[in-house]
Amino acid sequence: MTKDQDLVFVPLGGVGEIGMNLALYGYGSPKLREWIMVDCGVTFPGPELPGVDLVLPDIKFVKSLGKQLKGIIITHAHEDHYGALAQLWPRLDNVPVYASAFTQGMLEAKRAYERTRAEVPINLFKAGERFTVGPFEIEPVAVNHSIPEPFSLAIRTPLGNLIHTGDWKIDLTPSLGPLTDENRFRQLGEEGILAMMCDSTNAMREGVSPSEKEISAGLREVIEQAEGRVAITTFSSNVGRIRSIAEAARDAGREVLLLGSSIKRVVNVATDLGMMDGIPEFLAEDEYGYIPRDKVVVILTGSQGEPRAALAKLSRDEMRNVALTSGDTVVFSSRSIPGNEKGIIDIKNGLIEQGVKIVTDADALVHVSGHPRRTELVQMYEWVKPKILVPVHGEAAHLTAQAALAQASGIALTPRVRNGDVLRLAPGKPEVIGQAHHGRIYKDGHLIGDFDEMGISERRKLSFTGHVAVNVLLDHRSEFQRDPVVVAIGLPGVDGEGDEMEDILYDAVLGAVESIPRGRRKDTDGVREAIRRSVRAAANEVWGKKPIVTVFVNKV
Repeated sequence: MTKDQDLVFVPLGGVGEIGMNLALYGYGSPKLREWIMVDCGVTFPGPELPGVDLVLPDIKFVKSLGKQLKGIIITHAHEDHYGALAQLWPRLDNVPVYASAFTQGMLEAKRAYERTRAEVPINLFKAGERFTVGPFEIEPVAVNHSIPEPFSLAIRTPLGNLIHTGDWKIDLTPSLGPLTDENRFRQLGEEGILAMMCDSTNAMREGVSPSEKEISAGLREVIEQAEGRVAITTFSSNVGRIRSIAEAARDAGREVLLLGSSIKRVVNVATDLGMMDGIPEFLAEDEYGYIPRDKVVVILTGSQGEPRAALAKLSRDEMRNVALTSGDTVVFSSRSIPGNEKGIIDIKNGLIEQGVKIVTDADALVHVSGHPRRTELVQMYEWVKPKILVPVHGEAAHLTAQAALAQASGIALTPRVRNGDVLRLAPGKPEVIGQAHHGRIYKDGHLIGDFDEMGISERRKLSFTGHVAVNVLLDHRSEFQRDPVVVAIGLPGVDGEGDEMEDILYDAVLGAVESIPRGRRKDTDGVREAIRRSVRAAANEVWGKKPIVTVFVNKV
């Protein structure tokens, strides 16, 4: 080890925002550092990104590392931690990837379903199995979370030991999976931890998260008291919750139907790994109509208001073999992600119109977060005793709240870090020493690119103002060879007086061309621009908005 070597942490996603987690750790001299990447997640687009399927982290900085990137470690198989891996890994020169068996199973299931994803070779790990990636020694540490096989990472380096917590909570009675390994965290704390990069999602919530066992009891009570069918929507990755629901249904004498492709994929992977042992066989969709209403539970996708998910289709009565009727119950065993409220409200209203009863965590204990509240965070600080606490995984309010909590708990060094910051952890006091390129790219169909490459800006304009296409054919004397063709898409059909919009725009085209002296009509670019301006002005006069206009002028 030479004097100019340092240890840095660089988040490129998930710090200052929810979702799209991606972090880098680098060790070595500033110009020759070797790196590992932890997680590679996605987030989902809102209405401001029309047509976009997924939002991915921009990996220009990661690509610039070349052969200095020694490996990618995935902490767990939630979309915001692994969802971009299949799209982005082919761009990273076949760098080795390390993950759990469940994460590997989820990647393979997605690849088989979507048929377009690259196959990502996985180096499997289990809790406690140390492996070396470049200058880093990695030890996965078991934690509890709302998905099978989540891990924190103990990362040993020549300049100090680190802990990357990933997503975690302390649940002493989980329905599935191991307990958060208090003993191992205490041992790591005694060994000495330079810095801990810690989940901040629930840093503003006091106390301790309820146990999954309590949620199971709450769901069982709802099922037992329901007179009709019960449909329960939850995150498809929450295998423990799915198992709890299935057990509660079994104990209440009900059979279970799974609805939604993603939830079926997850259950298939969990079944292959033995996580659904003891659960009765699930119903087929075509059996649903033959089961008495008080003898069935449906577990389905759509808890976040996704318009194409199973619950949304039920709220619109669009499913062939499955429907709900008055007196049935729908349970939201989830909490809305910010930005999804409108879609969820629309679904609830559709169900209520059908006479369906809605139950949420405001009505009964039917959901709990998989992230630590403040008392759990303090407990982790006491186990690990880090010299430096870096709040990650959360928006600004969450990060700030955890920094204040850590300081109140005696951890003096809580550097402020956001996406793109290059934080030097050692030697010396933690300090932001630079910026790495970061941002977002977008998956749209089979293509991936930035905002401009995907045409999102123009698409947004189209969504507000529509489009007008004009085709003009002039003869050798620069007169109209035939009538112009005007096609308006996304504009009002008529103006305030009942006149057809396309007729108004047609007249604007005629007026624009006829106002140009015949000798100057040889300049087709000039004619094209005059028509464009005239059509926009005419639309603005009657509508108050200027559409995008495309004009074709040809001469024969």
